Amino acid sequence: MAGVWVLGGTLVLGVLAGIVLTTRDGRIRRGMNQPQGTAPPESVADALVPGMVTLVQLSTTFCAPCRQARAVLARVAETTDGLAHVEIDVAERPEVAEALRVLRTPTTIVYDAGGAELLRIGGVPKTAALRDALAPHARPTE
Repeated sequence: MAGVWVLGGTLVLGVLAGIVLTTRDGRIRRGMNQPQGTAPPESVADALVPGMVTLVQLSTTFCAPCRQARAVLARVAETTDGLAHVEIDVAERPEVAEALRVLRTPTTIVYDAGGAELLRIGGVPKTAALRDALAPHARPTE
């Protein structure tokens, strides 16, 4: 009988953990608290598009959600003025993930034209939520 209780408890914990992880996926957080004027790491600064808000996607080649995130980010960048999308493979450049304190892929970090971090998204972003979060910084193409 104790085995049934252990199995039931394990199933309940597994379902709860799945719910928590699902609700956190794609959540948009404001940029990390950086001192004013702090530039992104050099390895990322080289990838930023001058004069534009840049969506920097950190991904790996073997990550299925990374392909979904790439499609969402590319679509949003194509339909928004002043917005660019750049992808960095952290399997090839692990120093980037370390410098940015990224623990999972896909992670998207949004930088303004001056290189300040605006937003950070873990997982596949939701298109509508991303557009809303970017609204103060970039305008949809008309």
